[in-house]
Amino acid sequence: KTGKVLGEFCRCYKEQYGVALFNSVRYEIEGNGGPQAQLLHRKVPLEDHVIYSGNLFQYIEENKKWRNRFCVVPHNYGLVLYENKLAYERELPPRVLINSAGYKVLTSVDQYLELVNSSLPGVTPKSGHSPILKCPTDFPLILWHPYARHYYFCVMTGKEQEKWRAVFQDCVRHCNNGISEDSKVEAPAFTDAIRMYRQSKEQYGTWDMLCGNETQVLSNLVMEELLPELRTAIGPRLKGKAQERQRTWIQISDAVYRMVYEQTKAQYDAATAKCEQERPQMESTIRTDMDQIITSKEHLASKIRAFVLPKAEICVRNHVQPYISSILEALMTPTSQGFAEVREVFFKEVTDMNMNIVNEGGLEKLVEYMEKLSHLAFHPVKMQSCYEKMDQLKLEGLQQRFDVSSTSVFKQRAQIHMRQQMDDAVYTFETLLHQELGKLQGKEDLCKSIQRILERVLKKYDYDSSTVRKKFFREALLQITIPFLLKKLAPTCKGELAKFQELIFEDFASFILVENTYEEVVLQSVMKDIMQAVKEAAVQRKHNLYRDSMVLHNSDPNLHLLGEGIPIDWGEEYSGQSEAESAADKRRRAKQVVSVIQDDEGVLPYEVGAEELLQPGSPEPREPKEPEEPDPGAPPSSPDGVEEIREALAKESLGDGMEVEERLTNGTDAMRESADVPSRASVQHTAPPSPKPRADVPSEAAVPHATPAASPAPGAETPSPSAGTACHQPSDKETGEEVASPVSQCSPLQPTSTTESGEGVQTEF
Repeated sequence: KTGKVLGEFCRCYKEQYGVALFNSVRYEIEGNGGPQAQLLHRKVPLEDHVIYSGNLFQYIEENKKWRNRFCVVPHNYGLVLYENKLAYERELPPRVLINSAGYKVLTSVDQYLELVNSSLPGVTPKSGHSPILKCPTDFPLILWHPYARHYYFCVMTGKEQEKWRAVFQDCVRHCNNGISEDSKVEAPAFTDAIRMYRQSKEQYGTWDMLCGNETQVLSNLVMEELLPELRTAIGPRLKGKAQERQRTWIQISDAVYRMVYEQTKAQYDAATAKCEQERPQMESTIRTDMDQIITSKEHLASKIRAFVLPKAEICVRNHVQPYISSILEALMTPTSQGFAEVREVFFKEVTDMNMNIVNEGGLEKLVEYMEKLSHLAFHPVKMQSCYEKMDQLKLEGLQQRFDVSSTSVFKQRAQIHMRQQMDDAVYTFETLLHQELGKLQGKEDLCKSIQRILERVLKKYDYDSSTVRKKFFREALLQITIPFLLKKLAPTCKGELAKFQELIFEDFASFILVENTYEEVVLQSVMKDIMQAVKEAAVQRKHNLYRDSMVLHNSDPNLHLLGEGIPIDWGEEYSGQSEAESAADKRRRAKQVVSVIQDDEGVLPYEVGAEELLQPGSPEPREPKEPEEPDPGAPPSSPDGVEEIREALAKESLGDGMEVEERLTNGTDAMRESADVPSRASVQHTAPPSPKPRADVPSEAAVPHATPAASPAPGAETPSPSAGTACHQPSDKETGEEVASPVSQCSPLQPTSTTESGEGVQTEF
């Protein structure tokens, strides 16, 4: 199945590669400057920082036990689970690495059971029987994936649960946005090929599983077709009680997903390598014959336009135009509220900092606060109030009409823009403040200067956020309406397109495709109405949008020169720390964006001795609920009480590690070299000839991406090395980011035997 799907996809990819290369070269030559951004853009937002770290319990499926884990979220947003905090500080290998692309974060066992029950129709545990999962506390955190393995965690308090939920959701949001927008050829070629492949199967509209890097997206594409066939073939043959059949089905799905991932990776890498090999010759032809190619394409477009446009305009007038304003309003309200909240959070943080400097005084306090402020955009908890505004997005009634399977595509894209705008505002503020510091005399001058710079930055933010939102609205409207139009026009237009092929010169056939030109014509038929709707919203000053005529050119000519300088490190520059600090000390005091929960709430019973766990003297007075009476005939399930956790921790402390060695099936190896670049939450319809990766969703990169690299199968576990081996440094490259300065210098992970119930390192990124 993988071979068949990838064969068809790679044919689409090869065709789209030539078109994307032509668009890229044309854009480079002709240029297409939009409004100039007023805020500065930070190049490496989270270098050498940890987003978050803390303790939680993880349910280990292999031995059906809850174990304490120390979880670290590095700047690449992977989830790295260690045995405990000491193991992390000693640079021992992590237990599990998780790339969360495609996962959903659930905070209720009932939500999870509902998804599990629907994954295998006809298999539902009888009431009174033990469910597939029991949680020992009232605060679970579950990572659910439609194909890959699931991860079960729990914490002790509601406040912890909310913090971890925000962190997990940030990880999912970042990893979903996995295809590098720095790639001006491969990314648009890939997303267009995915779209063309799905349209060939009569699947139009948004696709929820365009998540992760290219290999993950293709694996999802294969599984989308393969899983129903597997369910039909294997489902009736599963034995045992309902819970066991569900558990077995999840394991089968995960094993198949890993197999598909490995095969997909090999075939996709071969296809991209072949295209890269042919690129120099193709680029040479494009540059030599650019004018002839453009003329040929315009001639083809005029013929297709004459045939398609009258039908498309009728379709737009009858089925699209009446709904554009209501779609736009549904998008504008939550999005603009989210951006307004970003402005409010930024204003409040800077104002609070200024007041604290007045009260506490001095440059030392400024440095301390600026170190925290510089990573405000990457603080999942503080940004949560901004992100939550997008939860209001509803396209009721419009969703069925326009075949929009889910609004999550638009929510995540808007949230990524919010984070980027927040970081741009913060970076501009700190750059301007850093420039002023040398000229200031005393605390009063400093506070006045901070206030003046804040007002200056907020004006720039208002302009940039208006530009970003207008672009987001236009592209979201295109993403909703274009698939609908293509589906409507397909019966009357698609069959007639073959006759236009003869209008393309054979030498230019790699750079001009009839199908793409047809879609451009359809896009043009609705683009005018979309532009007009957004323009009218701006003219009416709805939601603080600026008119298109308000363009700020070079309003601050020296500011962008400042942004090209060396990144500011407030701690090193002003704190006077010794430069001779060891790497181990730097790792131990690694700057963390979110404060550890234990620092905020007192010590929680994760790492105390087994005898003291949750005793009456514990800082957390709340007792977990009593476990239900288990079904005598039910298979072993997860421990559901505190006693079991105590026993688990007691055994763990006595070296309960040399248990069953995991059976590594399906040829999963540890840390293979690969060429991955991460993905996005939706397929695009891009307005040519711009080479932007996608036009269905805003195309600014939310985070910098680097050259692709190693990535084994999602969900694939590999054995953990023994404690004496060299530390495994989690690779950033599944999410497309390089670690500029690694937290620890370690040799690559080598497979050895597992040390605990087959629980190995999951090589996810």
